[in-house]
Amino acid sequence: MSVRPATFPRWIRSLGAWVAELGALMGPVPAATAGEWDTVLFGTLDAGAATFLSAGAKVAPGGAAEDGFVLLASVGAGHRRERGMCACARLPVMASLSRTTALGAVVAGYQWFHEWGVVALFAGPEGSVEMLSGSAGSLPLPARWGLRLHGEVWARPTPETLLQATAILGSSREDAWGRLAWGYRLWGAYLGPEASLYADRTAYRKWNLGLHATDFALGGFSLRASAGVQFETARRPGPYLALAVWTPL
Repeated sequence: MSVRPATFPRWIRSLGAWVAELGALMGPVPAATAGEWDTVLFGTLDAGAATFLSAGAKVAPGGAAEDGFVLLASVGAGHRRERGMCACARLPVMASLSRTTALGAVVAGYQWFHEWGVVALFAGPEGSVEMLSGSAGSLPLPARWGLRLHGEVWARPTPETLLQATAILGSSREDAWGRLAWGYRLWGAYLGPEASLYADRTAYRKWNLGLHATDFALGGFSLRASAGVQFETARRPGPYLALAVWTPL
């Protein structure tokens, strides 16, 4: 089975960027005691057109609510259906294929706390392994390695509002992802609109427009839920749903 990976434009979600976004979710989590070694565990589920699960940890040796060094590590796996050119016959034909992905990243950086919010910058290695499967068999793709750059801002313009921005660049997939969200504190969470954009080397583009509820509590866990409409290259608009959970260790 011979497959041309560059001809697969229907990325449901930037998996590497999506995992990196998880670190941003922990931006407003306070430390129990300033100056201590703090760890936050997190997990996510993307139940849109493709399924993706991930988990990881964010470690702040000087305290999660203090200026200082931060380490973020994450792993994940996903599965989706897509169409692409398959040279499994005498002539290349369009075929329906499954893509299974495993990935991981470790980034380190620094966070700065201000009266109005938090700014954090990260950099580190990323890697992924993928397999394409179809009627003619399966094809493991070579592992890809690269550098990830990740920046985020959590700002509170007023005591009741939240403005969050994240930007991520990855060289292993030659992709870029950004998200901007605003929320108003209501019913124990920040509620408001969100927008995100993803682009990669295959000329694929994806825009998400929706609503989010961020930092609402359920027992000892904090959550973020998002839902809205997704616009993709060469596809009709469709719904997206996402859930993230995090808790201090």
